[in-house]
Formats: sequence, C-alpha cells, structure tokens
Amino acid sequence: MSRLRPGTTAPTVPTTDATGAPLPPVPPGGLTHLQFRRFAGCPVCNLHLRGFAVRHGELSAAGVRETAVFHSPAEELRPHAGTLPFALVADPGQRLYRAYGVERGVRALLDPRAWPTILRAVLRSVPLVLRGRERPPASRPLGGRIGLPADFLLAADGRILAAHYGTHAADHWSVDQVLALAAAHRGGAVRQPG
Repeated sequence: MSRLRPGTTAPTVPTTDATGAPLPPVPPGGLTHLQFRRFAGCPVCNLHLRGFAVRHGELSAAGVRETAVFHSPAEELRPHAGTLPFALVADPGQRLYRAYGVERGVRALLDPRAWPTILRAVLRSVPLVLRGRERPPASRPLGGRIGLPADFLLAADGRILAAHYGTHAADHWSVDQVLALAAAHRGGAVRQPG
C-alpha cells in the first residue's frame, strides 16, 4: 500500500456513518480530522476517542469535524456510536484502509512504546465492561487486532493537509496536535506534528 502525502486529494469518504445517518457537513472553511482506528470496543481506541469526546467542543470551535473509521461491521460499531459526539464509519471490507494506505502489523501490539497505553486502556475498560457501562469487543474482531492507527487532516475541498501513519497501536495524534494543525491551517502553513 502506498502512503498518501499532503497536497494530494484524499480518497472519498462514505457519506453516512455506522448508524446510517449522514455525516455532518464540514463547516465552511473547516477541516476534517479523519482517524483510522482498529475494531469496535478496542480498549486503546476507546481510551483515545474518549479524550477527543471530552474536548469535542474545542475541536468544533476550531472548525474541525471529527470522523473515526473502524474495520468493524456497522452492527458491531452501532452500539458504540451513541456514546461519542462524532461520526463513526464502518469499513469492514477495509476499502478505506487500503485507499488511504493504512497498514496492519504485529508491531501494533508488540512495540514496547504501546504497552503503557495498552495497560491504561485495559485497566480503564475492564471495570466498565464488567459493570455493563461499556461494550466488550468481539472475541474475534473482523480484520483482527493488529491494525495500525492513522490520522489525516483534510481541507473542505478534499486536499490532504497533513498525514500521520502510526508505528504502533498508541501512535496517533492527540487533541492538542489536531488543534495545532487546525491553527496552522488558519495561519496559512500546516506543519506535521512531532
């Protein structure tokens, strides 16, 4: 798979989310943060997305529309969709993953840099699952457990302004990085976050 570069046109994203609702429009002059996650109920993904949910107001105020793509089927993703203030897109055939050059690899879980986040995520998720406050992942998620994350900042016209391909399960943009990219875009120059 070839990786996409800033300045190129992004592949088309579906117009509906996992519930069948239309994706919210990109605000005029706004941006889309398109993030590729792994599977519905993934503890690392849940931990990461909760951070984006808590700060969703800041992202909206910055003109950023959040959209998260999962390689789970819509029926597995739907129960999770109602708990987040942004769209979740089901891509069980991984068409978008291939189009965007998003990779898989055992390093997603075996890289020691991911282990502290994996531990925090599991310690957070297990009690919530046991209390029925969070849904567990499928025992054998479609597409497996070894997907790598990826982040893209897209202009309203579909141009890729910035791209990040994760090297392990916890290697993704933070809310602060997305906000910095949005601010840089408004200032006329987008720099890749570190």
